Amino acid sequence: MSENGTAEYAGEPGLPELVRRAVDAAARAGFGCSCHPAQGRLLQLLAGGVTGGTIGETGTGFGVGLAWLAAGAGPGTALVSVERDAGRHAAAAELFDGTPSVTLLRGDWTELAAAGPFDLLVVDGGGQGKGAEPPLEPRAWLRPGGCLVVDDFTPMTSWPPTFRGKPDEARLHWLRHPDLLATELRLTPDLATVVARYRG
Repeated sequence: MSENGTAEYAGEPGLPELVRRAVDAAARAGFGCSCHPAQGRLLQLLAGGVTGGTIGETGTGFGVGLAWLAAGAGPGTALVSVERDAGRHAAAAELFDGTPSVTLLRGDWTELAAAGPFDLLVVDGGGQGKGAEPPLEPRAWLRPGGCLVVDDFTPMTSWPPTFRGKPDEARLHWLRHPDLLATELRLTPDLATVVARYRG
């Protein structure tokens, strides 16, 4: 999730009701890692391409990104998200109470794998391959043709992309992955997302 918090939502027009409620809950808790509205609009768009399938998300937080996904998902689509923090999990469970298409798991991000394979997988709370954490393996998580979204990158200004003066190995992993057709989308002047399709 974006480090920009919820301030960007002030005055944002046409928010889906679940998104508005999730943003309010995150703001009340002082949670500064909620899905940026530009990222949310992208998630809503991508979720609209899934009907009767399964969407997964690592890192529920207070449910802002998941609310965007739920707002866009087609009929009969199941949404499953996992959160390790008990307080955030409880807040999201309250938010999505009465939304039968959404299942919330509490635990490490790896526990989400059992709900797959996914038609759309949003990787923002584990599995990105940033830092010392190994990236997830697309063929074990995605259906053929499934879409993978990895957020929270700064936009590329050169090739190869760099992070803190060194090659950005996490981003390069996804952009060069042999099983993926991947590209980077610049969502704001300082925020980019990698979107990839699993070749199968």
